[in-house]
Amino acid sequence: MKRLRIAPAARSPGRVGGRWLVPFLVVVLLAQMAVAMVTTAVRQTPTIDEPVYVGTAADYLHEHRLRHNPEHPPLGKLVIATGVALADPHVDASHTGGQAQLGRHLLYESGNDPWRLMLWARLPMIVLTLLCGLVVFAFARELAGVAGGLTALALYAFSPDVIAHGSLATLDVPAAGFLLTSAWLLWRARLRPRLFLPLAGAALGAAVATKMSALAAVPVLVALAAVSAWNGAAADRRRALLRAVGGAAVVALVAVAVVWASYLAVDPRLRWAPEQHVPVLHGRRRLLVELLPFPEAYRDGMRVQFGLENQPWQGFLLGEVYNGSRWYYLPVALLVKTPLGMLALWAAGAVVVVAVRRLRPAAPYLLVPAAVLLVAAMEGTRDFGTRYAVFLPMFLAVAAGCLLAVRGRRGWVPVVAGALVLFVAVSSVRTYPYYLPYSNEAFGGPAKTRLRLHDSNVDWGQDLGRLADRLRERYGGERIWLVYKGSGVPSFYGIHACDPGEAPVGRVRGLLVVSNSSVAKAKGRLAELIDSSRAIDEVGHSITIYRR
Repeated sequence: MKRLRIAPAARSPGRVGGRWLVPFLVVVLLAQMAVAMVTTAVRQTPTIDEPVYVGTAADYLHEHRLRHNPEHPPLGKLVIATGVALADPHVDASHTGGQAQLGRHLLYESGNDPWRLMLWARLPMIVLTLLCGLVVFAFARELAGVAGGLTALALYAFSPDVIAHGSLATLDVPAAGFLLTSAWLLWRARLRPRLFLPLAGAALGAAVATKMSALAAVPVLVALAAVSAWNGAAADRRRALLRAVGGAAVVALVAVAVVWASYLAVDPRLRWAPEQHVPVLHGRRRLLVELLPFPEAYRDGMRVQFGLENQPWQGFLLGEVYNGSRWYYLPVALLVKTPLGMLALWAAGAVVVVAVRRLRPAAPYLLVPAAVLLVAAMEGTRDFGTRYAVFLPMFLAVAAGCLLAVRGRRGWVPVVAGALVLFVAVSSVRTYPYYLPYSNEAFGGPAKTRLRLHDSNVDWGQDLGRLADRLRERYGGERIWLVYKGSGVPSFYGIHACDPGEAPVGRVRGLLVVSNSSVAKAKGRLAELIDSSRAIDEVGHSITIYRR
C-alpha cells in the first residue's frame, strides 16, 4: 500500500498563489452565492412560514410585545426585523388576528408592497448566510490549510439547500450557522480558552435563541467546552478538572444569558400574553420544560412545540403518502436533494477526520454535534423537508475540506476532490433559480423532485408570482381553477381563480392549477380531477397546470 502523508495544517497564501489570490477566491465564491440568493429572493413570493416571522418581527418593532409565534425564540426574528425596519412598512396596531393572519394582513391588507417588504426581510438572512460561509472557510483552513478551506467554502457556497433556505426570511440556516460557529470557537478555545469560551457560549446561546431544535446540541457543545478547557489547562490534574468544569459553566451561563437578552430586547418587562393555545404537558416533557432556565415565554414555546409533535401529520416519500413519520425520512430525502459530488466528499471527509491521527481531535467538534442533531431531527414527527438538517452542509463541508490534508504520492486526492467540487458547482448552477425543488441527477433533477418529496423540499408556495406571469403570458382569458398551497394571496398577483372543491366535477372546465404538494397527496375529488385532466405546463417545478 502507498503511504499517505498529511499536509501542514496551515499554509501561507503565498504557497497557493499570490498574496491576494485566496481572498479573491473567497470573495468570488461568496459573491456567486450572494447573487444566487438575492436573485432568487427577488422572484419568490412568501413561503408558508415567512409571513409569520415577518409579521412577528414587525410586531416586535412597533409593539414591543411577546405575543406571537412563541414556538420560536425571538433572536432570528429580531434579525429579520432589521430588514423590516429598513423597509418601514405600515403596521396596523389594531389588528387582533392570530400569527398567520398577522403576516397576511401586514403583507396584503395594510397598503404595503409585499415584494419590497419580503426582499428587505430576507436580506439580513442572506448576509448572515454569507458570514457563516466565512466560518466554514476559517474552520476548514485551520484543520487542512488554505486548499481545504477553499474546498469547504465551495461546497457550502454551491449547496442548493443552503442557497434555497439562506435566501428566505426563515430560521433554519441562522440556527445551524450559530451552532457551527460555536463548535469552531470551542475548537479554538483549546489554545485560548479565556477568549473563545465566552464567544462560543454566545454563539450557542444565539442558536438556542433562534430555534428550539438547537437545544439538542447543548449537552454536546457544553461537554466540548469542558474538553477544550481541559486541554488548555496545566498538568495539575485537579486544576485541569476545575478548569474543565469552569469552562463548561462559562459556555452554559453565557448561552443562557443570550437567550434572556433576546427576550429582553423585545420587551424589557417580559410581559407574556400568548394569543394561541399552550398545551399542558405531563411526565418527563413537563419536567424538562420546567427545568429550562429560560423566560416563561420560551418554556411555553417548548410546550407548543411538543404539542405540534403530537399532531397527526401526513408525510410523502418516494411517491408514497403515509400518516405519521418515518425514522429514515431525512436520510432518504438527503440522498435525493444533495448533489452527488457533495455526498461523496462528505463521506470521504468524515472518514479522514476519524482515521487521520492529526485530525482526529477535531472529530468530536465536527461529527458528533452533526450526528446528534441529525438523530434528534429524525425523531421528529414532521417529515416536511431537508431544511431540518441544513446543518449538515455546514459541518460536513468542513469535514470534506479535511480531505485536502491528505496527499498521495501522485497527488490524486486534490485532483479527485477538485473534480467532485466542480461536479457540485455544475449541478447547483444548472438548477438556478429553482433551488427549493432541487434533486440530484440520480433522481432526475428538480423536475422530478415532486414525484418523491413534498412541502419545503419542492413546493413551499414560492412560485405564485411566476404562476401569475405564466397565466398572463400563455393563458389569458381562460377560466382558472386553483389549488394553491402557500401563504400568498393569489388575487394580489392578478390570479382570479375558482376553488374546484366547490363545484361538481363536470363543471370544472378550463385550467386546473395545483401546487405539487397537493398533487402528491391528492385524494378524493382532487385526485379524480387530476386523473381526468392532462398536464400541459409547470411553473418553477412546484406548480402543475392541467387542461380539462
